[in-house]
Order: sequence, then C-alpha cells, then structure tokens
Amino acid sequence: MERYPFDLIPPQCDKPLDDRGWAQNRPFIKKRRTLEEDAPRFVAGQPLADAMNTAIAVGDPLLLTGEPGTGKTQAAYYAAWRLGAECFHFQVKSDTAAKDLLYDFDMVRYFRAAHLSNIRFSENLADDPEKKEAWVPEELDKKKYRGKGKLWQAFEKAEKEDYPQVLLIDEIDKAPRDFPNDLLHELDQMEFEVPETKEKVKAEKRHRPVVFITSNSERRLPEPFLRRCAYHHIEFSDDVAFKAAKARAEDYVGLSPEFIDTAVKLFLALRRRELRKRPATGELLTWLGVLSLARGGYPDPLDDDLSRLPYLSVLLKDHKDIEETRGNK
Repeated sequence: MERYPFDLIPPQCDKPLDDRGWAQNRPFIKKRRTLEEDAPRFVAGQPLADAMNTAIAVGDPLLLTGEPGTGKTQAAYYAAWRLGAECFHFQVKSDTAAKDLLYDFDMVRYFRAAHLSNIRFSENLADDPEKKEAWVPEELDKKKYRGKGKLWQAFEKAEKEDYPQVLLIDEIDKAPRDFPNDLLHELDQMEFEVPETKEKVKAEKRHRPVVFITSNSERRLPEPFLRRCAYHHIEFSDDVAFKAAKARAEDYVGLSPEFIDTAVKLFLALRRRELRKRPATGELLTWLGVLSLARGGYPDPLDDDLSRLPYLSVLLKDHKDIEETRGNK
C-alpha cells in the first residue's frame, strides 16, 4: 500500500494537487473512532475507577473535573461500555436550560396548529351555519409537540431493557448560573413533570441511571448541587499516559514501542516546563498519530532537546509557550 504523502501542502508550489484521493482518504481521519468505539481502550487508573465505583454504588451523580484532555468525557463512555449500557450524552451550551435535559415543547408549532384548527372551524361554520352544534374545534394532542430529553430517553431505555443506563451531562460549567440548581430535585429523585401535557415521568429505583457530570472548573458550582454529587478530580498521571499510548499503539503504524516510549517521555518532560497551557493525554495521542503519518516509515530518533520537538503546535496551544520552548524568547 502506498504511503500517505504527509506534505500535501508544500511551502510554495505552482500547480494544484495531482491526486485528490489523498485528501479524501486521510488515514488518521479514517482511523478516528467515536467515543463509543474508543471506550474499550480508555485507561481509567485506580483513583478514577474507585470514584466511579463509589458513585455507582451509592447512586449519586459523579462530578468529574480536571484539565481538558484528561478523559472526563471518555470516562462516562468507558463506564457505559463496561456496564453494557448506552451513554446518553447531553452536551451543555451557554444557553442550555434545565428543561432541555428533560423534554422540549414546540410552542410555536403548537400555536400554529391551534390557529389553523380555529380557521378550519370558522370555515366549516360559515359553510353550514345551521349545523353549528355539529362543528367543534379540533382538540390537539399536545404530546405530538413534545420531545423527550436525554434523561427521559435514559429512563425509557432502562424500562425497556430492565437495566439502568448511563447519562452524561458534559461541561456543566458552560451553562447559565441557575442550571445546576434547577436540576436538584430531578437528579435526586429521578422524576419530573411536563406541565404542558400533565405527564409525570419517573424512573424505578432499579432503573436509576448512572450519572456523570463533567466540568472544566470555569466557575464554581452551587453548594446544594455539589452536596448531591460524588466528586473526583482527574489528576494527570505519567503512568496513565504511558498506558494510554500503549493501548493505542496499533494505530501508530511504523512507530516502534521504543519510539513511542521515548515520545511519551519527551512529552512528560515538556509538561514539567512552566507552561501557560500544559498538554494532556488528548494532545499526546494526537501527536503520536501525526508522528506516525509524517515519520512512521522512517522514524528518525527524537532529539532530547525539547526545542527541536517536531510538530510542537500539536502539543502546545499557546504561542508564547511555543516561542519559549523553541528558545525564541
């Protein structure tokens, strides 16, 4: 098989790329796995495993914090894979409301349907005014305008399979201030109401979902919310970095175990520098992938001089960190 020509874009050229297939079939993209697919290769480490087991046993949500790239999100998918459950992933955004986790009601579509129903009623009445009693406004089924949120979906699948599912509330610190407090009852009692349809939704005790909540600690969460959660801060571990790289070694075609071991050691040495943004496991794995594509067929030994590390911008995401590491300042 022909090797991927890493340098698709040279510093200067006078014609477009001849073979457009390489851009279509980039090997790193083809190998990239979904969170579900990558779950079996996640390395939790003992402290995180203890925290997950504790939260599962007591039935409390597990709040995970840690540097970006340390595996907070992947931990939930790993737990779901291990438990044989589905991970219902709820991604929090800056405009997310607590109700979005539970259900949504399309009020605009409902009012439009009600308006059209009234028009049809008026037209029927005008066509045959003597049969006034025969024509009544159409009663709309509000459930047709209601959607089920991730928590509700987790309840339903648990009931269907008679087995609890995993719910991930990802990056809760992005949400508006009231979001955590608005979910205190729902996450504690695993029940909620839909006022528009007068439905009451509740999970049986044996179907109580395993809840993971991640935060990048951009702001402190309310005390009443914290009181209801188990907690674990994922500390970056040298041992976990080595194990994570080893677990994915098959993806790094052309890189020997010795080369990967050296790369991880240099990565750890880089982390020990005074950096504004230290790279984590996510950057390490991407860097190894880039080294595999760019140098896998002829991997020259890596220089111990950190200023000469190749593709440094994959690891460092701050221009001053890069300049200082390169020795430009």
